[in-house]
Order: sequence, then structure tokens, then C-alpha cells
Amino acid sequence: MKKILILLCLLLTNILFAQENKSSPDVLKSLKASHPRLLLLKGEEQLIIRQTKKHKQWNAVHQGILAECDKIIDQPPVERIKIGKRLLDKSRECLRRVFQLSYAYRTTGDDKYLKRAEKELLAVSAFEDWNPTHFLDVAEMTMAVAIGYDWLFDKLSEENRKTIREAIISKGINPSFDDQYNSFLKAEHNWNQVCNAGMTFGVLAIAEDEPELARKVITRAVASIPRAMMTSYEPDGAYPEGFSYWEYGTSFNVLFNSAIEKALGTDFGLSAAPGFLKTAGFMQNLVGPTGLAGNWGDSGLKGGLSPAMFWFADKTKDTSLLWNQKKLLDNPEKSFVKNRILPALLVWGVKTDLESIREPQKKIWVGQGPSPVGLMRTSWTDTNAVFVGFKAGSPSVNHAHMDVGSFVLDANGERWAMDFGMQDYNSLETKGVDLWNRAQNSQRWEVFRLNNLAHNTLTFDGQLQQVKGYAKVDAWSEAPDKPAVISDLSKMYEGQVASTQRGISILDQRSVVVRDEVKTLNKPVTMRWNLLTPATVKIVNEKTIELSQHGKKMFLIIDTEAKIEIKTWSTEPTHDYDAPNPDTQFVGFEAKLPANSVWSFNVHFTDSERVVSIPALDSWTVNMK
Repeated sequence: MKKILILLCLLLTNILFAQENKSSPDVLKSLKASHPRLLLLKGEEQLIIRQTKKHKQWNAVHQGILAECDKIIDQPPVERIKIGKRLLDKSRECLRRVFQLSYAYRTTGDDKYLKRAEKELLAVSAFEDWNPTHFLDVAEMTMAVAIGYDWLFDKLSEENRKTIREAIISKGINPSFDDQYNSFLKAEHNWNQVCNAGMTFGVLAIAEDEPELARKVITRAVASIPRAMMTSYEPDGAYPEGFSYWEYGTSFNVLFNSAIEKALGTDFGLSAAPGFLKTAGFMQNLVGPTGLAGNWGDSGLKGGLSPAMFWFADKTKDTSLLWNQKKLLDNPEKSFVKNRILPALLVWGVKTDLESIREPQKKIWVGQGPSPVGLMRTSWTDTNAVFVGFKAGSPSVNHAHMDVGSFVLDANGERWAMDFGMQDYNSLETKGVDLWNRAQNSQRWEVFRLNNLAHNTLTFDGQLQQVKGYAKVDAWSEAPDKPAVISDLSKMYEGQVASTQRGISILDQRSVVVRDEVKTLNKPVTMRWNLLTPATVKIVNEKTIELSQHGKKMFLIIDTEAKIEIKTWSTEPTHDYDAPNPDTQFVGFEAKLPANSVWSFNVHFTDSERVVSIPALDSWTVNMK
């Protein structure tokens, strides 16, 4: 299937060049002639209005948008003020405002929303540019202006339409043909998805006035976006850039698919890309019973309402994908109106029968790809359930850390094993940190939060993991009494040890064991086993650690024949550019391992002081996948 998509990509690229000779098929042949044509056709807002009157959850979102729009009315339009090299926060705020104001006008007919949206559109259209040197800024601004232009088209004066249309062309679309700005076309990550979506929204909005430009941009986007989709979702839907960037890249990919399908009557088969329709399972399973995510890489810890999840549930006819979303809808946080694509939730989700949503059936989810994961839990309904989110992969992936072999762990309503997640990019860039260089000796890996010493994994002789190394989930079990994952981490420590494997399993629905098997080279090595925790740490004895938080306890009991020294390490940053890490602690142990030796280490997370014997990892693989 991947080969087919590659061929499709090449074919569509050829179509792009043929288009210049007007010899290719017309991608606009089924274009909806009238406005609005983006996401929600004329009259379709009536279904949303009816549903908000019937269901309190949809009404809460609807009323939340209207209330937020009433606040926006009194605020001045966004200004062209950059933060560092980015205008992105202004582009995003413009998208949030215009999308919500346009929605409010379409569902109420109240001119106050129309006038305020028009004011915003004219203000950004007057900017000198939309900051093409950081093209995400252009993409999101173009999408914002396109939605406003399309959704409010009939009520905009011809003069204002012309002003806005010319801004879309000159500040949005035209820079995308400049080679110094359009590297997104060959990117295999979120830039491709976001930028192609923004450009496509722009030309769809003005297609009747600029048909040749629209054909060129749409054909180019349909040829380009499979680069990101093939890399990001094949084979199982595990998104390489993690929790927060799933919400970014995938949401804009869905916006792209939805927009062309609605406006052109087809998504050119892109939804059938390997793993794409499976990726909502990745996102759902990444959130533990505490409501906190497995936040590896450059990621935040907590999400919110996700419009894209409703699109996936509708496409797959699997409403269990909305189990977590239903809980958020039932008790929405006030901040949900800060979601800049929030109206899309009603566009894609309003037909969903919320009462039919049931808990997912599977309690383990495994995905391979560039950043493989194994996500296990004991229950979807018990907030005290055990949850383990294991991460494999490679530091070479976009936005990745040196966290291969790391994990997060929830139990008894608390997170015991955590991840720092991302540090604000501007805080590092303004200090001159070479943040985007992923070479082995890059300054990137000196940032406190980004190297393996700051993650729940292994370190040998204080050395970094190998940037070009890679680990997958080699085997896993879905057995209810002992779900487990195993990963060979040897490539991550090439030249440091001969081999190392890690297995993690949930035992008897209540405890977790992490087993590491290490074989040394012909030289001794010091191994550091590290845990990052928000808990208070107490060393009980030479093999036992007590963690406590919020009146609850968890024991770490280490079972090994190796001589170990339990240690704690400070999470105080080491450079002036590092972010602070309050209320956190590193704890674990060091073991000095002789040359040419083989060792095993079992670390039990348990709420009692009794543990069971754990066999070698090769015996785990019996009946494993």
C-alpha cells in the first residue's frame, strides 16, 4: 500500500506540471459554485441549531462560543507583533476569532458578529505580510482569512471582498511558490499538514476568481501531503511527534481532507492512507485514567476537546473513540473556547449520538512506525486504574527527545512516573540554543529536559543515547491478567553495552514490573536506572524506595543479583536557558557492571511490600504477538 501511495504522490506531482499545459484532469470540476463551501455548506448550520436545542452538551459548546464572541467584540483586532521569529500566536488568535465569529453569525444571524469578524479580516489583510520566513504563521492566517471570506461572503461588500481576496493571494498563496519558504512541500511532519491545509483553504475560498491558481495549489497539496501521511500514520496510526503535535498535525490534516471533500466532492483517497483512520485510537489510548497524557517528546501534559476525534468517529463509525471526549463534553472546562478550531467540533460531531458512546473494548494499544508505543491499562472506567505508557522509537524523529525506553505510570489516581514534556521554544532560541540540530553532538541534547538522563530510561557511563538508534515494540501481550510489552533497546546504546532489552508488564491488575536485561561489552560500565516523579521520595532500605503523594503510597522494590546503590538526583536545571522543574525528583539506582557479564533488574511498582519472581524476557514472549 505504501508503494501505491508513493506512486500516487509521483503521479499527482506529474499532474501538477501537466496542469500548466492544461492537459490534466480538472480538480475543480465538482467545485461547489456558491459560498460557503468550506466545511459547512449553506443551510447545513440548521442541523447544528436543531441539535443544540435538543442536547445539553452541544448547547454548552454553542453557548460557549457565543459568549466568547461577545467578549471578542470589545477587543481590538490582532496586531502584527512577533515573538522571536514567529507571528504564530497572532495567526492562531486570528483563526480562533474569525472561525468562532463566523460560526456565531451563521447560527444566529446577528450582525454584530459579522461586523466584528469583518473588522478582524480587514485588519490582518492590511499587515505588511504574514511572516513567510516561518510559514506556519502564513498557513494559519490564510486559513483564518479564508474561512471568514467564505462563510461571510454574501454579506461582505465587493470592495472588502477584493481587499481580503488580494491579501489571501499576495500574503498567503504567492509566497508558497517561493522556494525559500515552501520547504513544507517535502516535509514529512506537521509543517506539511498545516501548510498544505492553509494554502488549500485559501484557494478554495477564492476559486471562482482564481481558478488556475486554485487548480495548481490543490493539485500540489494532494501530491505533497501523502509525504507526511505515509510517515506519520503507517502502519498502525501511532503519530511520531506525540500527543500535542497529533492534535496539531492531525487536526489540520483532517481540516484539509474535510474541506476538499466538502468543496470538491472527493478527498482523492487520502483518508485511506495506511494507518490514518487508526490514529484516533493512538490519541485515545495515550491518555491515562488521571486525565494526563503520555507526554513524551515536545508535548504538553493535558489536552481538551478535540474536534478531529469526532471526524474520525464519524468516518470509522466507532463512537467508542469518543469515550474520553464524552467526559470532557459532560463537564467542559471554561478554557475550551480557546481551541481555535472549536466550531469544527460541531461541524463534524453534531450528528453523533452521545448517549450511544461506550467504553473501548481493548485495554492495550500498540503502534509501530517512527515512534512506537505500547499503551496498557486495567480499566477505562476506574479512575484508580493502572496505566502504563511505554515509548520506543528514535531521537532522530521530529520533536523527539532521548527518551527511548521511557514510560509514564498512573495508579490509584496519581501519576507516579512522569515526563517533563516540552520547554517553550522561544525561551531556548532567544538564548542562542542550537535547538533544531539533531546531530549526536548538538547543543539540543544539552538542554536539561531533552536527553536520556531526564527520562525514565537507562544511561550507561553518563553517555547519550544514539541519535540514529531505533527501537520498536518487539512483542506484546494482551492477556488481561498480564498485559506486557518488550523492546530491544540495544541500538540506542551501541558501543556502550552489547545489548539491552526492556519489558514492562501489569501484574494482577494492580502492580507493574519493569524488567531490564543487560549484557556488557569487554569493559566495565556504570548503569543508571532513572525515574522522574512528582512524589516525595523516601529510601527505605538498599532495595526499596517509598513514593508518597496526596496521602497515597507506592513502593519501588528492586530485585536483582547486581550490587546497586539507590540514589536521588536533583531536577535543578544546569543552564540558564533551562526551564525550572519544581516539585519533581529523580530517583533510581546505579550499578557497576563488570566486563562481559549479563544482568537482570526487576523494578516493581506496587502498593504493598510483597513481590513475585519475574522470569527472563524470552519466556515472556510465549503466546505474545
